[in-house]
Amino acid sequence: MPRLVVVSNRVAVPDPEGPRQAGGLAVAVNAALKHREGLWFGWSGETSYEGAPNKPKIVERRQRSFVTIDLSPTDYQEYYNGFANRVLWPILHYRVDLAEFTAVDLGGYLRVNAHFADALSEFIQEDDWIWVHDYHLLSLAKELRARGHNNPIGFFLHIPCPPPDILLALPQHAETMGTLGHYDLVGTQTEHDAENLRHYFEMQGGTFNRNRTAFDIDGRRVQLRAFPVSIATKVYARTARSALRSDFAAEMRDSLNSRKLMLGVDRLDYSKGIPHRIQGFGQFLDTYPQWRHHVTYLQVTPKSRSDVPEYADINHTVNTLVGQINGRYGEPAWTPIRYVNRAYSRASLAALYRMAAVGLVTPLRDGMNLVAKEYVAAQDPANPGVLVLSRFAGAAEELDGAILVNPHEPEAMAAAIDSALTMPLPERQARHRGMFRHLAANDIDKWAENFLAALAERRQPATLFDNIRQLFAARSGK
Repeated sequence: MPRLVVVSNRVAVPDPEGPRQAGGLAVAVNAALKHREGLWFGWSGETSYEGAPNKPKIVERRQRSFVTIDLSPTDYQEYYNGFANRVLWPILHYRVDLAEFTAVDLGGYLRVNAHFADALSEFIQEDDWIWVHDYHLLSLAKELRARGHNNPIGFFLHIPCPPPDILLALPQHAETMGTLGHYDLVGTQTEHDAENLRHYFEMQGGTFNRNRTAFDIDGRRVQLRAFPVSIATKVYARTARSALRSDFAAEMRDSLNSRKLMLGVDRLDYSKGIPHRIQGFGQFLDTYPQWRHHVTYLQVTPKSRSDVPEYADINHTVNTLVGQINGRYGEPAWTPIRYVNRAYSRASLAALYRMAAVGLVTPLRDGMNLVAKEYVAAQDPANPGVLVLSRFAGAAEELDGAILVNPHEPEAMAAAIDSALTMPLPERQARHRGMFRHLAANDIDKWAENFLAALAERRQPATLFDNIRQLFAARSGK
C-alpha cells in the first residue's frame, strides 16, 4: 500500500499527553491515515522573521510523521489574512461584495503555495499518493508538477463552490481556481458544488466524459466528483451518551430549570448566519409568546480571525442583537439567549447536543456543516431532538429528516422552531432514525475510503471516443 502524504494549511500535531485532535479536518485526516503509513505536511501556525532559516520541523507521533514549516509575517498577512480569507473565502461563499482583492495578496498566496511545494518536495517519494485539502492550496498541484512530481494528487474543497458567474468575478481566476486542472481528482462536498465547478471548467475549455465525472483539459484527465464529508458517527454517539453523565452536563441541566434547550454552535463568521438566526429567534418569541420563559437559546460561538475587520463587525452585530432581545424579553429569572464566545471540549459539546431539544444549524452558505451531523449523532434515539437546518448547508442534501429553512426569512425560522418544539415523539423518532442510519453507513471512514479509491484510478488517458469528440468540437468552433 503506498504512503499517503496529506497537505493542509495547518497541521494538528497530536499532544502526547492530551486527547486526540477533534477538529473536522483532523478527524478527516486521521480517517485517511488510519490504516496506512502517512505524512501530514503544512503550516506550523507560527511566524518567523523574514529571511530567517525555515527548515521543516519533523515530529513522529503514533506511527505518523508530522512536518511543519513557519511562515514569515508578510506571508501570513498576504497569503492567509489577505488572499485566502479576504478574497477566496467570501467569493466561494457567494459574497463577492465582501472580497477585497489586491495583486500583492495574490502574489503572496501564489508564493506560499510555491514555498509549500519546495519544502514538501524533499519528502515526496516516487510511489506516494498526495491529498491536498482546501482553498488555501489551490495551486499546489501545479507547483508540484512543475517540480517533476508525477504522483497521484487529489484535492478536496471543504467549503462551497459557487457557479461560474461568481468564480469569474475572482480576479485572475485562472491562477487559482483554474489550477485545479493539475490534480488527478478534485472532490467537492455536494453534487451541486461539483456541477458548478464542471460548468466553470467547461467555460475554460474542458471537455467532459459522458457521465460528467471527468474532464480533459490541456492534455490532462481530471476526475471531478462529490464526496460529502462526514463524522465518526458511532464514536460520537457513544461520546454523547457518556458525556451526559459529566459534571458539566449536570450543571447545565440545573441551570435550565426544566426549560427546553435550543442550541447553535458556530465559529464566528458571516457565512454562518448567526445574526439572521438570532432575529429568527426574536420573531419566534414575538409570534409564539406561549414559549416565553419555557425555552433557552444557547449560542456557542468561538471567535476566529479577530484581526480581519469583517469579523470584528459581525461580533459587534451579534452582541447588539443579543442585547436587544434579552433586554426586550428577559426577566430576572430568565435570560432568553445565552451567548458564549469560547470553545468547548468535544465531550462538552456532545453533552450539549444530547440535551438540546432543537439544534439550530442555519448558515447562509456552507460546504457541509458537520455540526448538523454531530447533533444528529448525539441524540437519544428514544427521545431525540429536532434539527432545524438551512437549505443552503451542504448537509441538507443528506439529512432529509431535518426541518429545512431559508435563514433569510425570520418568519419561516420562527415557524420551524415552533414545529420542532411541538413535534410528536413518533415523528421525531422516525426522522432521527433515518438520518442516523444514513450517517452510520456514510461515516468519515467511508468518506476517506471512497476518495482514496477514486484517487487510485489515477489519470486515465482520453479514450478514442473522447479524442474524436474533441476534434469535432474544435472543427465546429464549440
